[in-house]
Amino acid sequence: MQNFLATLSAYWEKASLYMKLPKMTEKDIVEIFIIAFLLYYILVWIKNTRAWMLLRGIFVILLFVLIAAVFQMSTIIWLAENTLSVAVTALVIIFHPEMRKALENLGKKNLISSLFQFDLVRGGSGKFSDKTIGELVKACYEMGKVKTGALIVVEDEIMLGEYERTGIAVDGILTSQLLINIFEKNTPLHDGAVLVRGDRVVAATCYLPLTESLSISKELGTRHRAAVGISEVSDSLTIVVSEETGRVSIAMGGELYRNVDAEFLRNKLAYIQKREQDLSGIDKLKRRLRDAKKARENDNE
Repeated sequence: MQNFLATLSAYWEKASLYMKLPKMTEKDIVEIFIIAFLLYYILVWIKNTRAWMLLRGIFVILLFVLIAAVFQMSTIIWLAENTLSVAVTALVIIFHPEMRKALENLGKKNLISSLFQFDLVRGGSGKFSDKTIGELVKACYEMGKVKTGALIVVEDEIMLGEYERTGIAVDGILTSQLLINIFEKNTPLHDGAVLVRGDRVVAATCYLPLTESLSISKELGTRHRAAVGISEVSDSLTIVVSEETGRVSIAMGGELYRNVDAEFLRNKLAYIQKREQDLSGIDKLKRRLRDAKKARENDNE
């Protein structure tokens, strides 16, 4: 390790002679690695929790403040300056649940392995297949026929690891038989929500947040309120099978679609399956290059 740091320091000294860069010691290199590691962990934590959505909202507010500063909008600038101290306290309160869970995980798990596990899980799951859509639709309407209650959360881009941890790990390939067996009455896993990631059922008996919306009908039970609740804090699609009526409903973006047919459910799942991901510029460029390569291969065939 010492030789590695010494080599980096030597290269930096050579570069500094040509580019007039400040002198950097081995201690500075270690500090850069530590800061980069911590920043990466913080970004992974933000992306893996609801903090990402909250952070995006904060960026929107900062953008308005920046525009106000550019155009010299004195009233908005004055409000921003005088609410800065209050805003810091508000951020601590808003992010309190996520910060507490992050510190708990930091104490319980190996930090390095948890980072690489995040990348592997997300990279390997991807969007679900057409077969998974068919199995989901088949299971929901078969359970509806016999009035077996069910709550199924289909994860999209926002990972739901914090809710996955509240349940029991399953990690099985999604089939209609598996879902029906999980939600069979009086079985150990029937109570709570099932979390679907890609083509796999990752957890069962998961606890979901209940919506506080007053627009939800009073005749609807906890399953429907939980479905709307999780759709309010993520981009997931949640399927509810009513135990009383056997009807199938879905929740997306804080909206509840009641008593939907199989074709409607299939179309919504296909929409999520093919929805363009929120990719960075580099990822979009990679996708274009990959698509162009496939197109050339098809032309050659």
